Amino acid sequence: MMKITPKAAAIAAAVLVVAGLGATWLASRGGDADMFAQCRKSVVGGTAKIGGPFTLVDETGKTVTDKDVFIKPSLLYFGYTYCPDVCPMDNSRNAEATDILDERGYDVTPVFISVDTDRDTPDLLREFTDIMSPKMIGLTGSKEQVAAASRAYRTYFKVQNPGDPYTLIDHSTQTYLVFPEIGFVEFYNRDTTAEQMADSVACFVDAWKGAEK
Repeated sequence: MMKITPKAAAIAAAVLVVAGLGATWLASRGGDADMFAQCRKSVVGGTAKIGGPFTLVDETGKTVTDKDVFIKPSLLYFGYTYCPDVCPMDNSRNAEATDILDERGYDVTPVFISVDTDRDTPDLLREFTDIMSPKMIGLTGSKEQVAAASRAYRTYFKVQNPGDPYTLIDHSTQTYLVFPEIGFVEFYNRDTTAEQMADSVACFVDAWKGAEK
């Protein structure tokens, strides 16, 4: 019998997540007009049932909800600060994209939700996000709170060795574009560059502002 490694299992789970998102999107589009149609590159977005209310703890120790967090267009990522490579690279890319957008006059907030409830305290999250970007918001919470947020956004994570202080955590790596009131509108994979992300987000923001006029 072929042995399935934790890494392979995580990749397979992420593929299933994205496939499931696509199926939900196709089932939910119907004939509704899509204000973001010209901006979409992925097959997932719009009225797909991704995202929802959550209650978490921010990096200052304050309890917050999704409505407190998503007051501007936001780039949302699930990961953990002890992650040896993927999370720092992805969050650095997200921070770079927000810097590019700042230079172009777009105000976008990077948001980082930790799935490591045993190790990622608000203080550690604050250190991590301060390194990445002064605009980045770090969030944590109880196991139940983080699991609920992860389910809402259909992300995957699994602690490899619970109780091990050095354990790694398998997790999905998509970044989600979330708008106030509207919610999830698009996702970006790891191979999306900061420049490509900034271009895409700018298109979505322009369409959003145009629809409000």
